Amino acid sequence: MAKVEWQIDGAVRRVVLNRPEKRNALDAEMLELLAAAFSEPPRPEERAAVIRAAGPVFCAGLDLRARSEMGASPIERMLHKVETYPLPVLAVVQGDAIAGGNELALHCDLVLASTAARFGMSLAQIGLVPSWFLAKKLLEVAGPATTRKILFLGDPLPASRLYELGIIAEAVEPERLEARAAELLARLVANAPLSLKAMKQLLLREMLFRDGIAHEDVDRLLADVRQSADAKEGMAARLEKRPARFEGR
Repeated sequence: MAKVEWQIDGAVRRVVLNRPEKRNALDAEMLELLAAAFSEPPRPEERAAVIRAAGPVFCAGLDLRARSEMGASPIERMLHKVETYPLPVLAVVQGDAIAGGNELALHCDLVLASTAARFGMSLAQIGLVPSWFLAKKLLEVAGPATTRKILFLGDPLPASRLYELGIIAEAVEPERLEARAAELLARLVANAPLSLKAMKQLLLREMLFRDGIAHEDVDRLLADVRQSADAKEGMAARLEKRPARFEGR
């Protein structure tokens, strides 16, 4: 079976992360498959898309064993495809969404999560940093204060807290997740498709203002951090399940 499966089911494009044995950690193949799933234009009958995941974890982020070979560009390309897909995209998050998994969920238009799920960016704990593109999304949906807490501490926040902060659309008890997902999709499908497409383009255009800010110097700083000895130590420590020994170099 493919690591990412997708199909058009009537009015809904259904995309499933299917690597549960690795907590749906994103490798290069999955990034390509996800980008492909959102690259094909919607058919006339489509009204919405939904992203889900097999197993107890939504997505643990980028696969650390493959991260050094990928860099930031592939995940950014994939997330851009999801974010700019012409129709509303619903993320149904049944379990933890960490780092790249957190970003995948937040690049969807609506996030419905189980109260058993947690969202977080643990990059500081392993010596890594988000790119300009990824940090921009956090600022858009979470605001400066919560973004600082998420990034500087690296601890995951429960879905119920993200709902309280207005970062995700809804948080429901685990046993209600499936029924509520079906209800939301039915509501989307019933709405006027031209309105949905126009509204999505309107919102995307209005949130582009940060893209014009010069940030080449910040990009160089972020690249230095990703290539640092601390980053290598942090990823090794996480894979070996031991505390990291950072030296600031």
